[in-house]
Amino acid sequence: MTTLKNVLLINALSSGATGLLLIEFPSFTAQLFGVSQSMPFMATGIFLVAFSLLVYYASRQKSVNKTLVRWIIALDIMWVVDSLIVVGGQLFDFTLIGYALTSAVALWVALMAFLQIRGLKERLVLKTE
Repeated sequence: MTTLKNVLLINALSSGATGLLLIEFPSFTAQLFGVSQSMPFMATGIFLVAFSLLVYYASRQKSVNKTLVRWIIALDIMWVVDSLIVVGGQLFDFTLIGYALTSAVALWVALMAFLQIRGLKERLVLKTE
């Protein structure tokens, strides 16, 4: 069942898992992307773990905090837009695998944002009826 809380939980788990992988294997990830610096991957991993904790918190609340969910959606949309800029502009001279992974993650995050928007709208409609 795709309730808003379930989508938030899936977002939290996938963000957290990705963040932990980036923290644990930054050099491997940098090599996959064809760059020498691993620190940006470590920093992204730390951000994702913090983000996942926020999203997990939102998913476990008794009643949905609409403002918090809107912030989560906004952050997801910013991630997608930034990814499109990186891939479209080929800003970092990544490998094909690097750009493909960036695109795949952006698609996943876009799906999370879409499902969260839909879930929030459904909750708002149900509340007004």
